[in-house]
Amino acid sequence: MATDHVSRWRRILAFSGPAYLVSVGYMDPGNWAADLDGGAHFGYKLLWVLVMSNAMAVLLQTLGARLGIVTGRDLAQACRESYPRGVNLALWLLCEIAIVACDLAEVLGAAIALNLLFHIPLLTGVMLTALDTLLLLALQRMGVRYLEAFVLSLIGVIALCFGVELFIARPDGWGVVGGLVPTIDSRSLYTAIAMLGATVMPHNLYLHSALVQTRRIGKSVEEKRTACRWNLVDCAVALNGAMFVNGAILIMAAAVFFRAHQGVSEIQQAYLLLTPLMGTALAAKLFGVALFASGQSSTLTGTLAGQIIMEGFLNIRVRAWLRRLVTRMLAIIPALAVIWVAGSHGTFRLLLLSQVVLNLQLPFAIIPLLHFTNDPKRMGTFASGKWLRLAGWTTAAIVVGLNLWLAQQSIADWANSSGNWAPLVWTLSLAVTSGLVGLLLWITVQPYRRQPAARTATLGLESRTAELVSPPSYRRILVPVDHSSLDRLALSHAAAMAARSHGTIFLLHVEEGVNSQVYGSESSTAEVEAGREYLESLVHSLSEMAIDVETCIRHGSNPTREIVRYANEIRPDLLVMGAHGHGGLKDLVFGNTINPVRHALGIPILVVRED
Repeated sequence: MATDHVSRWRRILAFSGPAYLVSVGYMDPGNWAADLDGGAHFGYKLLWVLVMSNAMAVLLQTLGARLGIVTGRDLAQACRESYPRGVNLALWLLCEIAIVACDLAEVLGAAIALNLLFHIPLLTGVMLTALDTLLLLALQRMGVRYLEAFVLSLIGVIALCFGVELFIARPDGWGVVGGLVPTIDSRSLYTAIAMLGATVMPHNLYLHSALVQTRRIGKSVEEKRTACRWNLVDCAVALNGAMFVNGAILIMAAAVFFRAHQGVSEIQQAYLLLTPLMGTALAAKLFGVALFASGQSSTLTGTLAGQIIMEGFLNIRVRAWLRRLVTRMLAIIPALAVIWVAGSHGTFRLLLLSQVVLNLQLPFAIIPLLHFTNDPKRMGTFASGKWLRLAGWTTAAIVVGLNLWLAQQSIADWANSSGNWAPLVWTLSLAVTSGLVGLLLWITVQPYRRQPAARTATLGLESRTAELVSPPSYRRILVPVDHSSLDRLALSHAAAMAARSHGTIFLLHVEEGVNSQVYGSESSTAEVEAGREYLESLVHSLSEMAIDVETCIRHGSNPTREIVRYANEIRPDLLVMGAHGHGGLKDLVFGNTINPVRHALGIPILVVRED
């Protein structure tokens, strides 16, 4: 009996983790702005929005996890396999806008927290947030356990701070219960949509479908069913914890600010009012600490999601630090502009706007996810049943309906306040809206149109077997392979020399995907499996020529470092590498491997390149 109990806990711990990394995005500073606005202006009336949003989040994140577990594809990869390039580019661009909007909230939240706790000016605080890039990269290099421990500790800090805040605020219990009854009007619509957008984040669906593949799931139906079941538990626990934090912020705002008839138009104002209204300076300090922890933890979500989305939609990998830096700069620029023009008051409205932008992008992630998880050809016995489909499409209808209502209301408000520019505002707004609605309709009806012959999805990994030739003279030859056409050329040269000298070829492949960077050798994605199968095909081809072969797969964001490490382990006589032929700016973006390896190793290196 005790053994079964221990085994159950081991299973829970084996599958736990991805949902917690995702959940930090559900308690970022954008959530704070939406929840504070809802509680301070409408009391407990919008508490039901948080509960509904959390139920939607659990449903959608569970579907995202199921897609990744069953198909070995994340949501972005599934889109790339199913949609034309133009549609994928549009979806990728919308995702990037959502990630920048999310990062904008994190920039503002961290800057505001630094201002409140240490009196650092907002403009300086915004610039300091660029250092988050270094923090994330350092944690990734330390390993996944340190990353998860860091995230969980930040979540613990936030939850503890608001637990104490609620105890001090003493909210009205009947008011909290009454807030669970759905009510909404035109005044509360904008805030309700901001709360929905802050809770159900589109890029988290892409992120979760990728992160679940890092666990060693297995290939049988029963093993996948077990993984789906425990990931549902992981999702429910993590996201309900996030709902507690969001609910605590709204309830605290209602109990303190709404009850005192004190409106809140910025986070700084909430911080300053907490001490006199709650009677203790501790409340304000806890608020500031939790806000800072929130900004730091949610930075991780946007960074990892951004890498997964770019790799999935475009099959493009750039250096992790560069990807992070570009995203952060795109968030810093509007933050600096708003603070410069509107001061601290503008930051609160910008935080709310960032969450509305997230919600406007949400249907473009939800509808593909529903189509993919409803498809028996893709999911087999794991395709969604009748009730799950009904819940999914009801969620999509609610999100789309609220977005259309908000779009109509917002465009009318912009036009009415623009005077002589009203015709131009109407024209541009309707053009953009029509384009987005058209894209959404295309995605919605696409599975029901007559489909062309299915194309084979390779995730960018072309299963080429090496076309080999004959002899020169080395005994231990190392060949790094990267699933490109250069592999054929490099292996032909290596095989020629190995055959003549009865030598051994050592094949090395470095997995650079986001999952591999975060989880290392624990990563077990479809891409990693495809890479393993590719190496096996090369081994088979070389073995037919009576050439001895050894293979190795390494994981990390720096191929140069892994090649040098492996070379120092096996001591090769020769290194054969393929050159892609890019330089300058492309070296900065995609990385330069040959020159650093050449300087680090004291062995002959044969560099081959296609004409």
